[in-house]
Amino acid sequence: MDVGLLMLAGGIAAGAFGSILGLGGGLLIVPLLTLAFGLPLREAVGVSLVCVIVTSSASAGVYLQRKQANLRLGMVLELFTATGAIIGGAIAFLIDERLLAGLFAILLVYVAATMLGGLRRRVTAEPATDDETPPHAHAVGEGVERDDRAYLSGRMPVAAVGSVGAGIASALLGIGGGLIKVPLMHLVLGVPLRIATATSNLMIGITASASAIVYLVRGGIDAYVAGPTAIGVFVGATVGSRLGHRIGQRQLRVAFVLVLLYTAVEMARRALAIG
Repeated sequence: MDVGLLMLAGGIAAGAFGSILGLGGGLLIVPLLTLAFGLPLREAVGVSLVCVIVTSSASAGVYLQRKQANLRLGMVLELFTATGAIIGGAIAFLIDERLLAGLFAILLVYVAATMLGGLRRRVTAEPATDDETPPHAHAVGEGVERDDRAYLSGRMPVAAVGSVGAGIASALLGIGGGLIKVPLMHLVLGVPLRIATATSNLMIGITASASAIVYLVRGGIDAYVAGPTAIGVFVGATVGSRLGHRIGQRQLRVAFVLVLLYTAVEMARRALAIG
């Protein structure tokens, strides 16, 4: 089969999964391009950032229409995330690829462990009925409108620092920062998981754009690879954003953890293989 078609198919799968989990597809695109297609890790990161932008663009409108995303919370956190993305872009080309692959694996294991710990807790359900609606939220049509004061207080300094880290990770690893921002909002700020994934989808496009500019200027984005992969991601993200609300929250967590662990193993192998 033509390599371009394979990249297209891989992009569709990564886009669908990334949209559903609010990850931008980066944690699948980078291993796909490096392990399956032999692309240098840094170039794979640059292509992944383009795909993250596409994923966010394709799915953000759907989540806003359903009122699943918290726009104000997303924009506040994005101020810190964009700052981190600029910092990460400035140092991205100074770091050895072996170290980048190792950082990718370590980060994924850490986030997977965090989410596994969350599985043992009582899952906070989205407000489908009056009994399930937390005190700081009320139903609005098919979505919810949040009292932002419940999120923008108390643990916000921790969330701000974490958001800067998410921006740096986005620039270095091409992940859009979603795999940090989703558990950050869910476990630190107490945002229900589905709201966190929707809000993350709004943020990752802006974060990835800040990082992608640096890679574009440095010649780190291969247009021949980015083209079919990004088209596939767009198709997959469009489908994923429309199917995500049908998947149970616990199943969403389990899928998240499994993908993180699998990708961590593959990237660890990549780190050891680079000469």
